[in-house]
Amino acid sequence: MTALTTEILLSAYSHGIFPMSESQDDPEIFWVDPERRGIFPLDDFHVPRSLAKTIRKDPFKITADTCFRQVMKECAASQSGRETTWINRTILDLYTELHQEGHAHSIECWDGDTLVGGLYGVSFAGVFCGESMFSRQTNASKIALVYLVARLKRGGFKLLDTQFLTDHLASMGAIEISREEYHRRLDQALDVEGDFYSLEDGLSSSAILQSITQTS
Repeated sequence: MTALTTEILLSAYSHGIFPMSESQDDPEIFWVDPERRGIFPLDDFHVPRSLAKTIRKDPFKITADTCFRQVMKECAASQSGRETTWINRTILDLYTELHQEGHAHSIECWDGDTLVGGLYGVSFAGVFCGESMFSRQTNASKIALVYLVARLKRGGFKLLDTQFLTDHLASMGAIEISREEYHRRLDQALDVEGDFYSLEDGLSSSAILQSITQTS
């Protein structure tokens, strides 16, 4: 059996396929190409007014790519209502390598020196595939998502893949599309070269929200 490499992983993503495991303790992985796919249309992303109000209070320090592997471990940890995840050791190690190669990124929320929320995903061409998020304080993962979208819009990305649609994501503008429609949008985004680091350092929370524009 051919060993899974970052090259194989990126090729799979570019064809709309991603890996999962049955559980954190299962060493095996399987490939997924869902019939129905969750995405965020970036131009229609919206921030609920209550969340926007919270963001303007700057409850957390927001960083990018400062502790990628730690974010993955937090996403894999047991939480209330989610006792196990699909992030096994194979996935943890492979995506860490992908991050070192510049094709996987994290957004982190800090309360002082404590990591309290964040997300990570895979980046290539004009595509960002969100993998998982976690929150140890109220709204931390939602705020990380807002900062991610601001970064993707500034960087010229065309597709934000959420893999599956949840009520949590739908409340911020995510939609579900067919496999065929996803592949069509993926093909278009492959012709674009997004820049994950185009967002200026030190932007105020108000500027971040203005870059997204949609509130409700």
